[in-house]
Amino acid sequence: MLAIRLPKEIEDRLADLSVKTGRTKTYYVREAILEYIDDLEDIYLVQERIKKPVRKMTMEEVEKELGLDDRMG
Repeated sequence: MLAIRLPKEIEDRLADLSVKTGRTKTYYVREAILEYIDDLEDIYLVQERIKKPVRKMTMEEVEKELGLDDRMG
């Protein structure tokens, strides 16, 4: 269970959306949080990957490693 306080303007917008669509305010708050968490997780994953050095490869090296180099000839 989670209780949050929203600014009146946001609460009003949420209430209006709820009335217009027939969905609950809880539905929209849950959807917004889930979407935001997905985005944050992606951002943090990218930030962590950037910190770790990676092996850089040429296109030819990638093709060879994947067994695609013999298709070119």
